[in-house]
Amino acid sequence: MVAAAPTVKPVTLELGGKSPIVVFDDVDIDKAVEWTLFGCFWTNGQICSATSRLLIHKNIAKEFIDRMVAWSKNIKVSDPLEEGCRLGPVVSEGQYEKIKKFVANAKSEGATILTGGVRPKHLEKGFFIEPTIITDINTSMEIWREEVFGPVLCVKEFSTEEEAIELANDTHYGLAGAVISGDRERCQRLAEEIDAGCIWVNCSQPCFCQAPWGGNKRSGFGRELGEGGIDNYLSIKQVTEYTS
Repeated sequence: MVAAAPTVKPVTLELGGKSPIVVFDDVDIDKAVEWTLFGCFWTNGQICSATSRLLIHKNIAKEFIDRMVAWSKNIKVSDPLEEGCRLGPVVSEGQYEKIKKFVANAKSEGATILTGGVRPKHLEKGFFIEPTIITDINTSMEIWREEVFGPVLCVKEFSTEEEAIELANDTHYGLAGAVISGDRERCQRLAEEIDAGCIWVNCSQPCFCQAPWGGNKRSGFGRELGEGGIDNYLSIKQVTEYTS
């Protein structure tokens, strides 16, 4: 924006986020766990729209978290060329150290690292880090508020739909969000109430070139893809003709 300002060049910005995934207590737990982990750990969490804040209904929280931890421990972290690899290295040493610092800071602030946050024991070289799940979060913590851009999922429980919406929107960002529930009307309500440019229902991370893509708040402005993406390249003109 600063570079474009002197010549007033039009820009669109997509700046990442700290996207929520809201899981209610009327779900198929195994399917919801799979979508939750995919939404955060896909491409090692190095994706702008990663749903890295899990809001889980308190009625199923313990069972859900236990299954997530068990599943995460079985995710194969390895050289991407190895058969069965599910997570490779993060992009650079700098990013690797940044992720470790985020995890260390979360622990020092009182959060609990349930699994991950360290280099896999079988990998001595490379910028590998185990998929990480963090609980005992409060909303002022850095790990809850800042984008990690790595395989780190933080978890917070909720009791009511209203509380879930409030927590989902408690962020400077607004790129994406997801809601998982067997109640379609509830899903529609949350899709309308969550302040984000893209909402997924009973899934996380699908992206279609026909649909507009972009964020709200500090996640940027403007849209790419779809018909909405064309609008950024158009200029509206008014033509007025006087007749007598």
